[in-house]
Amino acid sequence: MKKGKQSRLKELLASGKARLQPLTFSQREIWETSPVEPSNPANHICSFFEVKGPATVDQIKVAVGRVVERQEAMRTSFLPGKERPLQIIRSSGGEPNVNFRELTEAEGQPEAIEAAMAEGFTKSFDFLGGPLYRMDILQRGPEDLVLAFTIHHSVGDGWTLGAFVEDLCTAYILGLRESGLDLGKIKGIRESLSPLAMTHSEWGAAERAQWQPAEIEKHAGFWKTRLAGSSLLWDKTGEGGDKSERLQRWVSEISSEQADAVRDLARKSGVTVFNALLTAFQLTLFRWTGVDDIVLGTPVANRTKASVRETMGYFSGVVPLRGKIDPEQSFADRVKLVHEETMDAFEHAIPFAELAKALDVSSTPNHHVVFDTRFAYQNHPMPEVSLPGISTKVRVISTGTTRFDLACELTEDNGGFEVVWLHRPSVVPIEDVHKLDELFRAVLTSVCRDPKIKPAAMKA
Repeated sequence: MKKGKQSRLKELLASGKARLQPLTFSQREIWETSPVEPSNPANHICSFFEVKGPATVDQIKVAVGRVVERQEAMRTSFLPGKERPLQIIRSSGGEPNVNFRELTEAEGQPEAIEAAMAEGFTKSFDFLGGPLYRMDILQRGPEDLVLAFTIHHSVGDGWTLGAFVEDLCTAYILGLRESGLDLGKIKGIRESLSPLAMTHSEWGAAERAQWQPAEIEKHAGFWKTRLAGSSLLWDKTGEGGDKSERLQRWVSEISSEQADAVRDLARKSGVTVFNALLTAFQLTLFRWTGVDDIVLGTPVANRTKASVRETMGYFSGVVPLRGKIDPEQSFADRVKLVHEETMDAFEHAIPFAELAKALDVSSTPNHHVVFDTRFAYQNHPMPEVSLPGISTKVRVISTGTTRFDLACELTEDNGGFEVVWLHRPSVVPIEDVHKLDELFRAVLTSVCRDPKIKPAAMKA
């Protein structure tokens, strides 16, 4: 650490304007088990908001500042340590990290907007000095703004975006009311930004108190047995790969009709929608690769307590799900088995950093220690907010580098599912992604039409 920064940090700590806290278990996963460095853009969570109406840049900037003061995660940075870093949590966020850029007509075109946002999404953060969030306001025209918001995964997760949107809209309306406007009651807007019931660091302390060595050991045996003999899915020709290779993103959709059929299938099978989709995805990979023993990683929100529903921060964990495919087993029987196995896995879930330690595995460049394919059913709550005289649209962007070889993320979207495929081109080319997407749809159609169907009878 440079002397100037070192002196400044000592001054902050001595004055009480900053304090040090250990990493949470979720944060440790980034530093201890991820195949990419913490500074890699694979760890950036990105979203954008289209705002059409009389909102001004100054109003938005003030609103962001209010959110920063409420949310500890937006005032957190990291101090390097001998074993692992420490969190630096400032008592005040100072000037909000908001940048403004007025676009020319050419720069305001959709492709140019995407390029401008991508530039902001991949820009690195200062881990020591912070902050670990950034908002770029792009003005396309009068009363037409795009807010590109990026936050580092160490201080945010998918749920965090919903909490941020709700806080930002509430802070914006509070500013209007303080200026003398009588707006009455507005859907989705709280009366105030009161102190959080539980901060991110308080949650981290509670997690450390819960996961004592004896408690971890109680669950570690389950994972040693469950994952014994498992392997990664994709062929690792050219082991190591190019660290700078970015995941490519391709998006498709599942219609509301087919999504309704999946929901009906889950209901009739007595399982969750997630497990119906997971089973179909396992069968898709089996049909594609011929591998009958598949380990996938899936995220869990870790927000079971109401006290953290409004709190921004990195709470989520990851759980490995192993499936051994029997070609002679019908979907109806398999989905019930998958449901039981998934419930067992969630019940025995432990912080992933401790799971990796129990399995005695360590990360290698570009490859995850337990699984190389991620499957997620994203149902993080996004607040329904109605702002007077303003139309808004919020989108989450999946971006990153080679943290996994393949990821399939499904999100509820107007009754259907948006399907986002993230793939490492050197391992899973785009042509294969297109075929996987087509096969996944075909499998879903087959099992919805006849739940007793076996894998070999499914049409590709």
